[in-house]
This record gives sequence, structure tokens and C-alpha cells, in this order.
Amino acid sequence: MEAPPGLTAESDAAKRFGRPEGAWRSRAFSIIFESDTLSGRLFDSLSIVAILASVVVVILDSVDSVTMRHEALFNGFEWGFTLLFTVEYVFRISCVRYPWRYATSLLGIVDLLAVLPTYFAVFLPEMQVLINLRLLRSLRIFRILKLAEHISEFRSLGAALASSRRKIVVFISFVLIVAAILGSVMYVVEGPANGFTSIPVAIYWAITTITTVGFGDISPKTDLGRFIASCMMLMGWGVLAVPTGIVASEMTAQRFARPGGALQCPECAAGRSMVHDNDATFCKRCGKPLSVGLNGS
Repeated sequence: MEAPPGLTAESDAAKRFGRPEGAWRSRAFSIIFESDTLSGRLFDSLSIVAILASVVVVILDSVDSVTMRHEALFNGFEWGFTLLFTVEYVFRISCVRYPWRYATSLLGIVDLLAVLPTYFAVFLPEMQVLINLRLLRSLRIFRILKLAEHISEFRSLGAALASSRRKIVVFISFVLIVAAILGSVMYVVEGPANGFTSIPVAIYWAITTITTVGFGDISPKTDLGRFIASCMMLMGWGVLAVPTGIVASEMTAQRFARPGGALQCPECAAGRSMVHDNDATFCKRCGKPLSVGLNGS
């Protein structure tokens, strides 16, 4: 007899937060944290729509001319989204075996940040003395981070960044060392008369030059300084490409190192909690062709 969807293999959420006991909690866990069922995919889709809509409201609410005309409407939408995300947060806490583990995870913190600012503005009005209310309400923009828990590509990118963090830290350290050396050289070559009033200022110029930002507030005036700046600009092209290559190679390595070796099914998303065979070319649940297998088929 075929196992129910989502129970063939333990999902990432089940490993991290624990699959609960009890019929309704297990059902809620499957809908909220997994997308191997129709109800789970529907929940993810509705959540994405609600997140994007709430972010649009936050952005429009920051425009004074729009807020003056539709303040009541925006307040109604804001409280609606706040209550919706609060109910979602409560259900997420209730349907996991280890609630504190979820609450202290990145996903739990992001979910909490999505609702706290609105309640702060109501129950702690004295905070307006310390921080502008509009600035406090703008923290609701953190809701956009909730998209990461619904889109698998975000999780893949996060895993790739985490795996390559040592390489990126070493590379950034090297760039900072080069910027410090070249900035010090430019301080000697140009001097305070040309705007390089100190080594920190020269290092700031070196960083903006290497990253090809080039604000133009400081620029070399001597021929030697311009030659050094030209070399730094050309070097900057290669510098910007290195972190991208590091992360891209890590994502590729993780993609083909997945259990079973196949991508998740593009039709029913099987592959997160259901492991395909190494030589699988069709999804074992819905029968649709898998886009890429371990052998590249």
C-alpha cells in the first residue's frame, strides 16, 4: 500500500521542528510546512499572495500623498494582514513537536517580525518618543522575508551561501587587504591637497573604486594616481565575479548531491519528502517526467 503524501521520507521541517502527534496537528503540519499535497501547495500560494499584498500596502503607506487619501483603507488592510499572520504564527507554533525550536529559528523570528510592529504601535504608544511611528511601521517590510519559506530556490540559495561562507569571508578579507594597501598608497601619492585627507578616507575611495561604484566625491588628480585607479577599476570587474562563481558552484554541487540524485518533480513537487531513485526519469507519485536527473536526462 502506497504511503500517504509527505510521509515517504522525513521532510526538512519534520527533522528540524519535529512532526507532531495527533490527527489535526499532523494535518496542519503537512499543510503549513510541506507542499507535497494539493492543500499544502494551495496554502503556499495563498501565503505568497498575502505576503506580497501586505508589502505593497507597506510601500504605498510610506507615500504621504497616497496615505492622506486612503489612510482608513490602509489601516484596515494592515490589521487584516496582521491578524492573518498572527493566526498563521500561532498555528505554526501549535503544530510542531518542538515549538521553542521553531520560535528561535530564522523562520520563526521572521514570522514574529511580520506581526510585532503593528502591535507595538498600538500597545506601546510611548515608543513614539524614541522612534518615529512611521519608521516602526516600516519594519513590516520584513514580511517579504517570509517568501523564503515557500520558495524552494530561496532555501537552495541560503544553503549555498551557508556552505560557501568560509570561502566568501576569505575572499572579502583579501579584498579589504588590497583596498587598505592601495588606499594607503593613494594617500601617499595624492595627499590631502587632492581630497585624500587620511588613510581611512583613501581606503573608502579604494573600496568604491574596486566595487565600480565610483561616487565621484574623491578622485585622483595626478597621473600616477589615475593609473593606479585605472588598474583598480579593471581589477574590480574580476572581483565582482568571484563571489558569484563561488555561490553558483556550491549550488550546482548541492543540486547533484541531493538524495536520489534527481530534481523534485515540477508538477507535484515530490522530491523534498519523497526520494526518487538514481535512475528515475519519471515522478513516482504523479508520473510526470523529471526535468533533470543525476545522469542529466
